[in-house]
Amino acid sequence: MHKPAPMIKLPNNWEQELKKIKLGQDIYSPLERIYSDIRLGHSVYPVIDNIFNAFHLCSYHKTKVVIFGQDPYHQKGVANGLAFAVNKGHKIPPSLQNIYKEINDDIGPCFYNSGNLEEWAKQGVLLLNTSLSVIDSLPGSHANIGWSLLVDSIIAILNNKTDIIFLLWGNSSAKKEKLINKEVNHVLKCAHPSPLSSYKGFFGCKHFSKTNNILLNMNKSPIKW
Repeated sequence: MHKPAPMIKLPNNWEQELKKIKLGQDIYSPLERIYSDIRLGHSVYPVIDNIFNAFHLCSYHKTKVVIFGQDPYHQKGVANGLAFAVNKGHKIPPSLQNIYKEINDDIGPCFYNSGNLEEWAKQGVLLLNTSLSVIDSLPGSHANIGWSLLVDSIIAILNNKTDIIFLLWGNSSAKKEKLINKEVNHVLKCAHPSPLSSYKGFFGCKHFSKTNNILLNMNKSPIKW
């Protein structure tokens, strides 16, 4: 039976690069599960039009830093498609509060602190959750519906681009380290910024100044965090 075309798609520059690695499986297969869940009456976050928001705001050609999150926030109206970010007007969640605290301690006051992190993305920071969707109030509900193929493939094409700085915070993102070509990219690792682990190595990691120093050494513009 012919599968219907997905209603949403990755921006062209990401699709073009993914085609070069000749994927054997469909990176859009998770959308079929999402549409099925919606038909069953479930609310899925972020809203369907924002699921690929990270890629729309940060093009393949502009990407120079990658930060991995896990699930989108599973409360209504909070997630916006960027890892760790929330829609404007929402209370800053604890992990993001800790990220802002580390920035302040590391390099000084944040340029942007609204919580939506769109300005980071526009500067070339790919804020990528390892699962791009979640059912309302059910964390991890879409962790095994096929998003790993897309996320792992994104790492593969960024390996081809080279000179990408990967920030791996916590055990979940650390699992992606084995997919990163560290001979041509940069990897910075530490604990997750959540309140449960931030004092185990996230605070004091200085990833924001280290990232900008690496970028400057490559003659690239530093990030205004």
